[in-house]
Amino acid sequence: MRISQRGLYALKALLHLAGAWGKGVVKIHAVAEAEEIPEKFLEGILVTLKNARIVASERGPQGGYRLRRPPDEVIVADVIRLLDGPLAPFGDAAQLAERIRTEERHAGLFELFLDVRNAASAILDHTTLAALLERDRRILAARRKRERHHE
Repeated sequence: MRISQRGLYALKALLHLAGAWGKGVVKIHAVAEAEEIPEKFLEGILVTLKNARIVASERGPQGGYRLRRPPDEVIVADVIRLLDGPLAPFGDAAQLAERIRTEERHAGLFELFLDVRNAASAILDHTTLAALLERDRRILAARRKRERHHE
């Protein structure tokens, strides 16, 4: 599994929108600036996310983007698969299972890749944007506590 820069930007933008959940739309410029994403690049990403019905947009001077569903209903794996394809290093789970079944010399290698894919899937398929926001809060709070302790 590899997450592209596009996939990483998509996740950062979605986390920004998740943080604004229930507060209306967020202007694309605000997301781009806060998350340090080139605005033109972000526009394309948001169109992809809109076409996948993950985000919604509103036009006009007060327009912007928002999540279509609550942050606890947006699954990280779905976003990664949308932007970067299968979680497996060589195709999807079915393709890997076929390679294990047919590989003449190194079936164990493809079984390892399937194990890696399954482990990543087990985590990412059960992680929501809301869970990531909570992780951020926990990690940043611990960091601030350590920094205050070292002052």
